[in-house]
Amino acid sequence: MQFSSRRKKLNTNSQVELYAHPLQFYGQPPLENISLTEFEAFAVDRLKLLKTIENVGVSYVKQSENYMKKLEYELKALNFLYRADASQSGHSEYEKRRKDHISHFILRLAYCQTEDLRRWFIQQEVDLFRYRFSDLHPKQKLEFLHRNNLQYDTISVEEKKALQDKLVSSSYGLSGITVEDQDFYKVPFQDALDLVRTRKVYLKAGYVYIPHQDIVTIVLNDFRTRLSKALALTARSLPAVHSDERLQPLLNHLSHAYVGQDYSIQKNVGKISLEQIDSLSGKSFPLCMRQLHQSLRENHHLRHGGRMQYGLFLKGIGLSLEQALQFWRSEFIRGKVDADKFDKAYAYSVRHMFGKEGKRTDYTPYSCMKVILSNPPSQGDHHGCPFRHSDPELLKQKLQFYKVSPSGISQILELVKGMHYQLACQKYFELTHNIEDSNFSLNHPNQYFIESQRVLGGGKDIKREADAPQKTQENSSKGPNAARDAAANSSQAVAEMTEDLDSFFQDA
Repeated sequence: MQFSSRRKKLNTNSQVELYAHPLQFYGQPPLENISLTEFEAFAVDRLKLLKTIENVGVSYVKQSENYMKKLEYELKALNFLYRADASQSGHSEYEKRRKDHISHFILRLAYCQTEDLRRWFIQQEVDLFRYRFSDLHPKQKLEFLHRNNLQYDTISVEEKKALQDKLVSSSYGLSGITVEDQDFYKVPFQDALDLVRTRKVYLKAGYVYIPHQDIVTIVLNDFRTRLSKALALTARSLPAVHSDERLQPLLNHLSHAYVGQDYSIQKNVGKISLEQIDSLSGKSFPLCMRQLHQSLRENHHLRHGGRMQYGLFLKGIGLSLEQALQFWRSEFIRGKVDADKFDKAYAYSVRHMFGKEGKRTDYTPYSCMKVILSNPPSQGDHHGCPFRHSDPELLKQKLQFYKVSPSGISQILELVKGMHYQLACQKYFELTHNIEDSNFSLNHPNQYFIESQRVLGGGKDIKREADAPQKTQENSSKGPNAARDAAANSSQAVAEMTEDLDSFFQDA
């Protein structure tokens, strides 16, 4: 989109100065106007980045060698390039830093809305910041401290030699040689209370002497505090943002967004037979679908939430409309619903799932985020995520019934306790398929099914549409160009939701 010449003059110098360093505290919000297409593409790319940070952080010990290697590998695979050693003078590097800055503030708007969302956002941003800060050169770290009014200077060689014995005895893992080879920062003790409390630093005359590798602790505390306050202030301003009915749905969508494969597009429709479903439910269904299938077989009925969640899942694994009607009818008439009542009261909703009734929308199978965050189950319901919505003791009994080992149950419950529900499901996948590393990030029940079939089939993938797009729950997002194209060609529901939002940002 075009900017006015006056706005360019106002922003050029401040923006260049803002992006002069590869890392920032995000203290100053973006001042420019952006299109809706870029808005959504930036947001989805950063959401992928933060979810990758979360997955690696739970799978590996943070800051360990394996953690750093895995994180470096995963980040290179994302469309969110970032180089600490690059010069800002190049246009491409400027654009990367601009994207980093703008995308952070977009997700800040989306994730300030509840305490759970804020907690998750802060943790992932802090972990990302830690990784990036650790990747800076020593001169860049010192420059960063000074740019952000953290006036912590390194001590002189003479002072280091005079205090060498004290520094060695008070700092973990240091020897006389390593003390000589690294910088120490002289910091007021009140800025390093965590390190003082754990006796990891030398304290003298109101100052602590922090080794180079530990200065990140001080910086992270400051970053966390600033971000927490900023999110609280942003949340207080949300009523003004939500007064525009075009913006609120988009922000809600981002906080619940799914950023993986579109499982509504099938080439193998009809290849799953009705006779296979019982067997597949025990081998390849995620726990949420397994419990829905079991409840349906036992009670011969599911409420609307369960029918939608399970029905769309079955559609996603290849059940045709005709098979779906036969499946639901045969099950319901075993209960209190006769064939005539099923045809009058329930057949319409099955056809509706397949886009044959009403607005003829081809509904997408629910992602993990949608299952976890929307329409929580009430008494008598069986939908939702067992890891999120089940009492821990009932979840433990269910896992025991499905013959998960005691140590495996402990690992799953620990992840649930930390609110890592998708990772708990991924651990369930690994335990029930006898593999150590699933080598994928679980984001969708239908993804679970396909990965299970791949493992059980000796690595053979299920045949699917070769060019099936990647998407959010409504919008595609694979690569920068695809993301922009997808955002511009969103589904009708999102198009209506975001009508004229582009001009809204231009006029802001």
